[in-house]
Amino acid sequence: MSPRPDIEPFLVTAEQMQQIEARIFAAGMPVAALMEKVAGRLSQWFAQRHGKARGKKIGVLAGPGHNGGDALVMARELHYLGYELCVYQPFAKCKPLTAQHAQYAKSLGIAFVESVQGLIACDAIIDGGFGFGLTREITHPLAGDIEAINQQPIPVFSIDLPSGIHTDSGQVLGVAIRAKHTACLGLWKRGLMQASALAYLGKCELIDFDIPLADIAAVLGTTPAVQRLTRQVALAHLPLNRAPSTHKYQVGHLLLIAGSKQYAGAALLAGQGAIASGVGMLTLAVPESIRLAILAALPGALLMGCPETADGAIAQLPSRIDLDQYDAIALGPGLTPSVPDLLLQVLNADCPVLLDADGLNLLAQQHPLQILPSRSAPTILTPHTGEFKRLFPDIHHQYVQDLAGESALAAAQASGAIILLKGPRSAIATPNSLWFNPDSTPALARGGSGDVLTGLMGGLGAIAASSQPTPHPLAQTCSKTLADSVLSAVWWHSQAALYASHHRSVLGVDPLHLAQALNPALQHVLNT
Repeated sequence: MSPRPDIEPFLVTAEQMQQIEARIFAAGMPVAALMEKVAGRLSQWFAQRHGKARGKKIGVLAGPGHNGGDALVMARELHYLGYELCVYQPFAKCKPLTAQHAQYAKSLGIAFVESVQGLIACDAIIDGGFGFGLTREITHPLAGDIEAINQQPIPVFSIDLPSGIHTDSGQVLGVAIRAKHTACLGLWKRGLMQASALAYLGKCELIDFDIPLADIAAVLGTTPAVQRLTRQVALAHLPLNRAPSTHKYQVGHLLLIAGSKQYAGAALLAGQGAIASGVGMLTLAVPESIRLAILAALPGALLMGCPETADGAIAQLPSRIDLDQYDAIALGPGLTPSVPDLLLQVLNADCPVLLDADGLNLLAQQHPLQILPSRSAPTILTPHTGEFKRLFPDIHHQYVQDLAGESALAAAQASGAIILLKGPRSAIATPNSLWFNPDSTPALARGGSGDVLTGLMGGLGAIAASSQPTPHPLAQTCSKTLADSVLSAVWWHSQAALYASHHRSVLGVDPLHLAQALNPALQHVLNT
């Protein structure tokens, strides 16, 4: 039942999925045969998730199209397994194949009910109302049926997408089913990666029905521009194996510029994230007044005290500092946005620069689309939505109603930077690619979580810039680019949050425990 690993990263729009299916049917696969195959696997998936059949009554919402046909074949197969079934078809007119399956289901004695009330008395509901491709808003009376289902504490199992969710944007088309489980068919749909859909999806799983890779490549290309971040990709780009002769100067030197008297904790958390990355050397530049306090918590870092402003922020870097000695620089956590000259000095360095928090606020005071393209070294920007709007107001306005991630891609293309647009489903964009992280948790909705990520990402970026790590055994290839280290950091950070929330609940993942969970979480993944 597990999907093939090589299709896990693929994300498709409704149009792309239609093109792929058209190729399959044109090659000779009968529509009816594919429906039987898909529904058979859906039936296995449902039975494994819902449990034994005895005494269980299952309701089926069957729409007029082939999504409804899948649901009706499921009803037939679950009937054979011993479940009691009842079907509600709110549309009198259906596609011919769907109508045939309804006719046969009736011949088997499967009950058909006249209203949604017949489903509400069931132990579970299979949602086969609408799959991919829905573009019109759902209106009454069907909207009232969906609202009635949503008001009941009955687990709903949606086929492909919950009925009412737009395939691409994830927007709710008037009203949508709130599923407990969603079985995405064939390939992951873009809408499942959008924050607007999250409250409706429940647990999402991919049901692989053996789409030929040649058909996928013909539509998406051999290396799709839009992908889903997976464990395999993230691990492939982590420097997990080191040569026996490795020493600290071969695995990166990160300069982290962070903190102020008011936000000393941000520097500490970013430093802990950096140390967890395995970076060989960490220099942490902080205001002199907080240097000794942080030193006790980060004894492995080189602490550089900086002259400070009257408010306790870094006024400038020490005159002796040579920015060219570092493999990467991260600037921003807890900095306060009062020293623009500091940003310009860092951007003139000939090494990768990561900007977060007040580093982004300082950049927004300048002209990002004039400054960034002229840099000779890569830049990483890590804004949340509000920071992104301040950095790229025109791009934000242009894409605010479009696919999440498209704005990040447009900003990356305009600036030349790597853009991490943080959110419930973070998007990572380079000028040529767009990735979504499907794994996250609301446990990360706490101040300081982003500081940990900045340190982790900066450390991995410094390692990537300094060395050629030996590929991990799970890697087919091990790219050494900075973008790869960003992908790995985003994935690793979310895995640590999931790991910590499992042990401490979603309320217990404060940023200190998040930083401490980074390496245990990674080891847990490697052991499973």
